[in-house]
Amino acid sequence: MCGIVGYIGNKKCVPVLINGLHCLEYRGYDSAGIAVLENEKIVVMKDKGRVTNLDNVAGINDLTASIGIAHTRWATHGKPSMENSHPHMDNSNQFAVVHNGIIENYNELRAFLTEKGYHFLSQTDTEVIPNLIHYHYTKGVACEDALLGAVQAAVNDLKGSYALEVISNLFPDRVVVVRKDSPLVLGKGKEENYVASDIPAVLGYTKDFYLLDDNEYAVVYKDHIEFYDSNLVKHEKEVKVIKWDATAAEKNGYEDFMLKEIHEQPNAIRETIANRLNLGEKCSFDDLTITKEYLQSLNKIYIIACGTAMHAGLVGKDAIEKLCKIPVEVDIASEFRYRDPIINEKTLCIYISQSGETADTLAALKLAKRKGAKTLAVTNVIGSSITREADFTAYTYAGPEIAVASTKAYTSQVVLLTVLAIHFAELLESYEESKLEELKSEISGLPTKLEIVLEEQATLKDIAEKVCTEHDMYFLGRGTDYHVAMEGSLKVKEISYIHSEAYAAGELKHGTIALIENGITVIGILTNPELTPKSISNIQEVVSRGAKTLVVTNQDLSNVNFDFVIRIPEVNSLISPILSVVPLQLLAYYISKAKGLDVDKPRNLAKSVTVE
Repeated sequence: MCGIVGYIGNKKCVPVLINGLHCLEYRGYDSAGIAVLENEKIVVMKDKGRVTNLDNVAGINDLTASIGIAHTRWATHGKPSMENSHPHMDNSNQFAVVHNGIIENYNELRAFLTEKGYHFLSQTDTEVIPNLIHYHYTKGVACEDALLGAVQAAVNDLKGSYALEVISNLFPDRVVVVRKDSPLVLGKGKEENYVASDIPAVLGYTKDFYLLDDNEYAVVYKDHIEFYDSNLVKHEKEVKVIKWDATAAEKNGYEDFMLKEIHEQPNAIRETIANRLNLGEKCSFDDLTITKEYLQSLNKIYIIACGTAMHAGLVGKDAIEKLCKIPVEVDIASEFRYRDPIINEKTLCIYISQSGETADTLAALKLAKRKGAKTLAVTNVIGSSITREADFTAYTYAGPEIAVASTKAYTSQVVLLTVLAIHFAELLESYEESKLEELKSEISGLPTKLEIVLEEQATLKDIAEKVCTEHDMYFLGRGTDYHVAMEGSLKVKEISYIHSEAYAAGELKHGTIALIENGITVIGILTNPELTPKSISNIQEVVSRGAKTLVVTNQDLSNVNFDFVIRIPEVNSLISPILSVVPLQLLAYYISKAKGLDVDKPRNLAKSVTVE
């Protein structure tokens, strides 16, 4: 969960590298550093803390190098410190490396290299890599490009995940890169080329990208790039044009990326349903070749994801089961892959990942493919790893999401899964056509209704300032509202650090009510008219025990006395989460702001979880 950047060309590389690190800081922010080739030597400058700290490192702005690599870290091995910061060098100071991922056998490699006379300055797993490269380079390699050969020999010793950038003062005209289970893209310029973990890092310089595959190497020169497979057989690679607007990764006047992305949700929904949902016509998924016969052959659908994406999957389960009459099971990716799930060719597995790089989700996808199931990826990032592994892909088109806490990606995933459920139902003819048309009409109206919900911003800010000093919060809901409660609770945990839990409202009396005491805040979501009376009764139980209550509802609750009520527009219960979650996003945001916390970069978290 680190970010890496690289540049080779004719201009000074330091501004490019540091700008790229700022764009990737959502991937890690406990230390940062650069390595450049300056006057035939490798110069490394790094510091613990945020990328901004690099700006104040003495001499960094005096560097004139035109080739360099950079890294922003989220610690996995070794505490955040100057010594553990990347880049790392070998003992001879001839090879420098930055790394995203985890080397699982680094202890064995460290012992081997220590035996050979190498010493180590950090506690990281990464430091073995430059020393391995040096070891193999001095032993000689059977490759025309000795640097590439030494990198391949070192990589063959590694177990785990990695995206690597390597430079050497012995080879001052190139950067060698390779990836396995960690993302890496190459940006193509004119007499200059770029390397990055993620497209937004260099999108301001180019829109032409090569998307590196697992176990694929590239040797990056300033005027061309050479690609090699795992056996170092050279091959050609297609360039992809990325149409994202670089300004989408800027705040555009908002105080934080999270607030900007909350307000971008109406447009994210519009983009996600565009060309897929047209009233009076069947839903269209051009890239899906799923047939009626295939759907009829299924005995189960799995939805697999982590965190917020898993919560979106729970809402998707409700839609698919109701409209398609196919059993759906939702599982956490990290659990799914270790419990030997019962899947075969009659199982469709849907994998949700905002980044398309989530390590556990990718591993679960590969498991399903080995067992014969078809796989469908739902992601926001074109060309990401999950899209290259899955049989089918459906994109959310939410645009870049920079804040660690996901908002617009979640609502885009929910709406996409709902439209996908309608598409399947139309193929199967499993649901009344007129009701499907009504649902499509309601989905089309969601952006306008979202804009109405966003008008409650000031009210939610006021509520947040009243509850921001609390230590515990509880969220309640039934049915789909419970799934929203889970997502709202997660948002509070992620960015405000308040202990928060979500419970199915009907479970309140089965133990949970013991936690309720005078003054505690309980948040209820009530959007399903069939379940609202029961949920009101549950919330009244906590009121009678002294709890403060905030209710998000589309029902008329004028005859019920709650402390705070946020009204949202009425909508079909299958898509109510897209509206009801927004007040919870705003509440979490404003609690975090009231506490003076860093909303976009909460402690201990990173945006793209590329390690287990």
